[in-house]
Amino acid sequence: MLSCPICLAQLELTDTTAQCANSHHFDRARQGYLHLLPVQHKASRAPGDSSEMVAARRDFLNSGHYHPHAQQLADYSATIAPRTWLDIGCGEGYYTDNLAKSLPLAQGYGLDVSKDAIKQACRRSKQIQWLVASMARIPMVEHSCDLLTSVFSPYSWAEILRVLSKNGTFLRLGPAHDHLIELRTKLYDQVRPYDDAKHLQDLPAQLKLTHTEYMRYRLNLSDSTARANLLAMTPHGWRINEERKRSIIEQSIDVTVAVRFDWIQPV
Repeated sequence: MLSCPICLAQLELTDTTAQCANSHHFDRARQGYLHLLPVQHKASRAPGDSSEMVAARRDFLNSGHYHPHAQQLADYSATIAPRTWLDIGCGEGYYTDNLAKSLPLAQGYGLDVSKDAIKQACRRSKQIQWLVASMARIPMVEHSCDLLTSVFSPYSWAEILRVLSKNGTFLRLGPAHDHLIELRTKLYDQVRPYDDAKHLQDLPAQLKLTHTEYMRYRLNLSDSTARANLLAMTPHGWRINEERKRSIIEQSIDVTVAVRFDWIQPV
């Protein structure tokens, strides 16, 4: 199912390596992941989330704050019953691990450009094949995945089209327009309106939106560590000055969690 990130030929796997027919060779890390991000495809020396962002997201998600929509994503995925699935931009693997538990008979893959994130993900599950790779060059054979997922993560429509099977589903989970609105109101002097359908403006003609559902719930962030982690794991944390950041961490807050699920399939 895996393909060479350089020439797209299928990879043959062993316990320690991956190699294609054109002799492109990739080592498996001691943690178990495959590093399929050639240096010429890197935008920086250490692309993706930093170790600090990864740790903050791990601790926040492990506390169960986002469990309702993580479980909903897993339940929706189980109804699709894929044989092979891939979580694009899996980060440290919280959502991916939830998916795997709902899809015990399927082969699952988790992909992220951040090596720090994938190292953390390896600690969650040994059943998932974790990949350090680019979402713009997914190292998967054409039309090999019955289910693709993306949770608060960027993706490439061209790669979605290439990798998704003919009868497959791309299940996207993204923020709704009022997601964390109370926090955003405290962070910024002016909160810009957010169009939660903006991602569909570039939807290729070969794909169609077949269904959308919303989920909303209230989250009490009474713990200062949870507030600090929430800021540190998102771009909000490094867009504001330290004084405003401290004032938010010091005060308990209730926030709205609002997400949108989209089912997108080939025409």
